[in-house]
This record gives sequence, C-alpha cells and structure tokens, in this order.
Amino acid sequence: MYQVPQVCDSIYYVGVNDRMKALFENMWSLPSGVAYNSYLIVDECTTLIDTVDVCYSDIFFHKLDLVLKGRPLDYLIVNHMEPDHGGSIGLLRKRYPQMQIVGNKKTFDMLRGFHGITEGLHEVKSGDALRIGRHEFSFLMAPMVHWPEVMFTYEQTSRTLFTADAFGAFGALDGILFDSQLADRSAYFREMRRYYATVIGKYGSFVQKALTNMQRQGLDVDFVCPTHGVVWTKEGFGEALALYERLSRFASEPGAVVLYGSMYGNTEQLADVIAQSLAAHGVEQVVCHNVSKSDPSVILSDIFRHRGLIIGSPTYCGELFSPIEHLLQLIRIRDVKDRLYAAFGSYTWAPGSVKRLLPFAEEMKWELVGEAVELKMSDLGTVLDAGWSLGQAMAERIKASCSPDSIQ
Repeated sequence: MYQVPQVCDSIYYVGVNDRMKALFENMWSLPSGVAYNSYLIVDECTTLIDTVDVCYSDIFFHKLDLVLKGRPLDYLIVNHMEPDHGGSIGLLRKRYPQMQIVGNKKTFDMLRGFHGITEGLHEVKSGDALRIGRHEFSFLMAPMVHWPEVMFTYEQTSRTLFTADAFGAFGALDGILFDSQLADRSAYFREMRRYYATVIGKYGSFVQKALTNMQRQGLDVDFVCPTHGVVWTKEGFGEALALYERLSRFASEPGAVVLYGSMYGNTEQLADVIAQSLAAHGVEQVVCHNVSKSDPSVILSDIFRHRGLIIGSPTYCGELFSPIEHLLQLIRIRDVKDRLYAAFGSYTWAPGSVKRLLPFAEEMKWELVGEAVELKMSDLGTVLDAGWSLGQAMAERIKASCSPDSIQ
C-alpha cells in the first residue's frame, strides 16, 4: 500500500517532481527535471513548510490530504517566497482559511504582492520559537540566500533544519529522498554546483554569513531539508556543506575554461591551440566551450569551478560576437571573484573583439594574464606561437596561484 514518504517520524515529504519544464527560471536547462520540496509535520498542530509551483498544486494537495486525513492545516511556515515554492500559497489559504502563515516582515510584503494576503500572519525573527506539541521550531534569518526574505527553520525534536534553496540541486527525485540513496554522488554534486552557479552564485558573502550563523547556533542536525533536491543526512551533509563553503567564497580548482565564439572555425582553431598549450604545460583540467553550443548553465558552473578563464571572440559588426557578450553579462551579474583572465580574438577587415574583451579583467577585478592574441582572417600560422605562449602563461599562473584546496 502506498505511503507518503517520511523524512523521519511525524515529518512527511509532500513535494513534487517537475519533469515537464524545459528551463528553470525560463533560462536554465533541466535535462533531469527538478523537485519542489515541501514538508508536513503532524503533531497537536499540523505545520507545512513551504509549498510548490502552482502548476503542481493538484498533486500537492492530494498528498496533503493523504497525510492530514481530514485534519485542518494549522500553520504554514514560509522559508522562501519565490513562486516555485510559494506559488500554491493563495490556493492553500482558500482550502485552509484559518491557517496561520509564519514568516518575517519581508515575507509578508511579498505575500501581499504575490497573493494579496494580509491577514492571519504570525511574524517571527531570528531566535523566536513556535511549539506545535512535542515539536518546536526556531528561526534563523538568511537574507539574500538568494532572496531578501529567506529564512531557515530548525525543528528541535527531530533535529531537522529546513534551509529554503540552500544546499539544493537541479534534478527530479527519481524514487529516492535521501543523499544516502544516490547512485552517483559525483553527478549529483555537478548538478548542485550548476544550481548554485546559476541561481545563488552572486550572493556568496550572504551565504557565508548564513553558514557562520548556523555554526554559531551550534545546531545538532540529523537532517537538512532544502526546497530542491535530496534530503541530506549526516552521511552526506558534510560534503554538501564543504561544497557550499567553497563555492560561496569563490574558491577554485587549478583548471582553466577556454570559452570562445566562432562563426567559421578560425577562432575555434586558435582556441584549440591555447587549450593544447594549457594541457602541455601541466593544467590537468581544461574545459573548452563553444558559446553557441554549450549550455550556459554548464559554462557558468565550470567558471565557478576553475581558476583560469580565457575568452575568445570574433569581431562581429565591429563589436563582440553576440553570444559572447551575453555570457559576459551572465558572469558580470554573478560578480565572480578572483579569477585569472586572458583574451583572444579574430577579425577580417577591422579588429574589434580583443580591445572589447580586455577591459573585462579590470571591470571584474581579475588578474590579466599574458598577451592577448588576435587572428586576422584564417592566417593561423602567424599567431600559433602567440597562442601557445598565452596558454603557457596562463598555465604557469594557475599552478603558481592555486592551493591544494579544491571543490568536490
């Protein structure tokens, strides 16, 4: 007989899987879908933590009904108001009009804006407590991880921490719930890094503050329940926490990303020369991305991972190749820190790309490495040595600057 999955005694998983959506936030690819996690605690009072995308509200309400068995829902704790988690709040309130909504002041501002809800609210601040029977919740504000209203909720009896989007990952939950059930943990961490780079990446300093506050609280945690991805147990959370700590301070591995655009293959040939030089001079992790084909979320994930970034672009209408310009903007708004940077390009009748790529180093406060290389038409022979030297210069700086510290 089917039973709603449980995190532990009295805590039910009532989230849903989305394998229909092609793009998360209508930008980031979802080859394996995504899970919207919600958790129901049954005690003297019933308490729900976060909801799901409104597109899946019917499945979500069916799961709630299976657990509640006609009981009312007393509390909804809102850790995060983004519509993939808060989208069903309005419908939920109609089903349970007496339900109290627990959140902070910024939560309530968004409740009004998204759902027109202004009554039946229970405001909490960091350190406040809410008892629902033998279970007791306390609250930790985590603003800008990655929205201003975000908070974490800790349930003391079960030693469970609910962390909104923190420690989440892309990917539907294919019949599993816990990290201990993962068949390939390394693949999961790749999706976790991709999620961080695209969704949370800009807000590393705020993530660091949240992690510090978690440590100061000295919480004894058996389960960590994010709003996407698996529930973390003591078996795997140490790795997840270490990954978040490194990502949030923009720590990097001794590798390099060669990111390029190419219309007719000439810029790509120069990119290959540079990549070969990087490998020949001792950089073991070299990743090449054709900006017109590679998934932007994978590109960003690799940039978050590796120390060196070399960008090449053909000159297009006197400017940068448009897809390269778009990727620069994606990097810019994430404020990626402490990278080594180099540039190369190509042109036919008027050079333009390299002089537009070079200022990006100063803008991002990155170290500019080597001499930029610019290819005219398809005369690759004239720049082979310069391309090789650029790869060598980057390789030497990567090896000199990287510590053994690396991201999972």
